[in-house]
Amino acid sequence: MPRPRPVPYDPQLEADLAACRALIEPVPLRADTILANRAHFATLVPPVEEAIGNLPVDVEHVTAAGPPGAPDVELTVLRPRGADRDAPGIYSIHGGGMVLGNRFFGIAGLAEDVLALGAVGVSVEYRLAPEHPAPAAAEDCYAGLLWFAGNATALGVDPGRILVGGASAGGGLGAAVALMARDRGGPALAGQLLDCPMLDDRNATVSSRQYDGIGIWDRAHNETAWTALLGTDRGTGAVSPYAAPARADDLSGLPPAFVSVGAAEVFRDEAVEYATRIWAAGGQAELHVWSGAYHGFTGFSADTEVSRAAVATRESWLRRVLRTDGRSR
Repeated sequence: MPRPRPVPYDPQLEADLAACRALIEPVPLRADTILANRAHFATLVPPVEEAIGNLPVDVEHVTAAGPPGAPDVELTVLRPRGADRDAPGIYSIHGGGMVLGNRFFGIAGLAEDVLALGAVGVSVEYRLAPEHPAPAAAEDCYAGLLWFAGNATALGVDPGRILVGGASAGGGLGAAVALMARDRGGPALAGQLLDCPMLDDRNATVSSRQYDGIGIWDRAHNETAWTALLGTDRGTGAVSPYAAPARADDLSGLPPAFVSVGAAEVFRDEAVEYATRIWAAGGQAELHVWSGAYHGFTGFSADTEVSRAAVATRESWLRRVLRTDGRSR
């Protein structure tokens, strides 16, 4: 089947996209290059102290009980210095396609949210595929959430104002954790932040075919990652919604969702469908599809008009769902 014509990129984003791809994906992600890509990706993630720099944020590393029969889970807690009690809580899950990254990937952004919202942030380490196939990652993330909610009072967090989320794989795992919390009678979440989320292992949407061989995190990368996570189950009826949330039959009873995605990326259509299905089930979702935007555009094209709009919109939702007016540094 010929590739459908892709949505054009925003001209302001094109130079950054090329630089992003050269930096992050110098070697295509395939089954035999996962380890090489992981090693390269690790060089791009600075230590937490360097990432946070001089921001007035206190950092603590803790260990929580892992899933039954599995190793403990490592977490990093960020608090604004002099934080008030009854703060909102942000449970952050890193991206990396389920095969790359660690809990310090994107932690500078979590620190900015912590300061802007007067929140306590927690970033979770989870096991990566293919060494640890599904459901290891989602179960680790859920175990970390149980620790966060169970220790909310000690951390100075209002247990009624904890949200979960992340970008890319982190968005997919955030959706999975929200499903698990609902189904297992777990913590009552204030929201789920699903930024360009990785939700559907079938990789069969129009947008997945439009971005086959072009852009960042293209169709082939996506297929490699899902196969690493699911093996021969990928694309079959054996896939759990805790591995691929798009497989969930019922999206009712979930916390309010913020779903944001670029119009010019693989995950566009599955993100739109997920939000639409939440509405169809009587739930709350706020959906934003950013014109001409590539995967992860706000991180690499921060000074463009579309990125500024996307960041402001995300911050507005966070303030509303966490019931805070924010605060300045």
